[in-house]
Amino acid sequence: MPPTKVLPLLDPEAVAPCCPPLTERPLTAAEAERTAVMFKALGDPVRLRLFSAIASHEGGEACVCDISDVGVSQPTVSHHLKKLKDAGLLSSERRGTWVYYRVEPAVLAAMGQLLTRAAAV
Repeated sequence: MPPTKVLPLLDPEAVAPCCPPLTERPLTAAEAERTAVMFKALGDPVRLRLFSAIASHEGGEACVCDISDVGVSQPTVSHHLKKLKDAGLLSSERRGTWVYYRVEPAVLAAMGQLLTRAAAV
């Protein structure tokens, strides 16, 4: 049996959000590019449904077998999940024959912060 590799946990507080709230200041070109990639990935209805199914799933993660009923074929589901992963919105872990997906808390926090009004001074 191969030795078990322990992976470090991400501290959601230590992860820098992608951008300041839109009402705080104009985005830089780099911030706009990163943000556009996230929103482009979520701009497809199937991807948005998959992202929502994972984010709202009990325990904060979902097996691909539990979320694939979105009206498209399994290869298409895999394609959409890959797009969400490539955009940095999901992480995954293979367990046996199944892959489990999760939305990192820092991603949700960053997206929420982006769309939140800046605090009144």
